[in-house]
Amino acid sequence: MPQTLQYILIAVAAIVLLAIVLKLFKVTFKTILKLALNAAVGVGLIFLLNLIPGVAIPVAWWTALIAGIFGVPGVIVLLIVGFFL
Repeated sequence: MPQTLQYILIAVAAIVLLAIVLKLFKVTFKTILKLALNAAVGVGLIFLLNLIPGVAIPVAWWTALIAGIFGVPGVIVLLIVGFFL
């Protein structure tokens, strides 16, 4: 359970940090909402993929950032890179 809480806290921190940075650059609320939704879906997908034996994508600030910006395609790239490293 503590690892799940860590995933959630990292995801929330990444989303809040991204929203603050985007607001500083005067990005619209619609764009911030879209990126926040991408981040939530991306980190959720990383969490679900980590439940599969043999898959190990670490939930760190850089993976959360990639998942937040690119969404599902970003998670797929992380999965592919994870298999090669």
